[in-house]
Amino acid sequence: MGDEPRAEDLARLAAAGDTAALDRLLTELRPEVMRRCGRFLPCREDAEEAAQDVLLQVARHITGFEGRSRFSTWLYTVVANCCRQKYRELRRRAAERPAPPTRPEPVDPRTTSVIAGSRVDLLEALDRLEREYPHLVAPLVYRDICHLDYAEAAERAGIPLGTLKSRLHEARKRVRPWLSGY
Repeated sequence: MGDEPRAEDLARLAAAGDTAALDRLLTELRPEVMRRCGRFLPCREDAEEAAQDVLLQVARHITGFEGRSRFSTWLYTVVANCCRQKYRELRRRAAERPAPPTRPEPVDPRTTSVIAGSRVDLLEALDRLEREYPHLVAPLVYRDICHLDYAEAAERAGIPLGTLKSRLHEARKRVRPWLSGY
């Protein structure tokens, strides 16, 4: 990026009210946000919608970024929350549609979905984990989906590193049998 400010610097400026910095930040973030949304929602249209939601949330709530953690860590939380919310919307819409009168052959709902190709097994597993073991969701999302390093994931989750590793191990153990292919 040369002499241009990095995203972290732009975020601090935007949080302080610099609208030009916010515009530059949103433009710079767009490809990364889209890529990260695509990890949750492989259907491009769904990922694009979620990415727009993320950028809107960043614009609306940038003043809430206090700079105590890295901006990228704050952003990944927004990405994870927006993608999970988009999935819930898609699932709700799919449930409201009338079922087709007949199906030519049975479909495995873990891997194929009326929800526009989203990774249903993973998203369903996250929803189930949130219902049954809510304290295990953040470590799994931050580390395995957002790909934060262990220290960043622990910081973002607000727990000690050892606790994060323990919860991550437990979350993986719980989720593994719920995913397709196991």
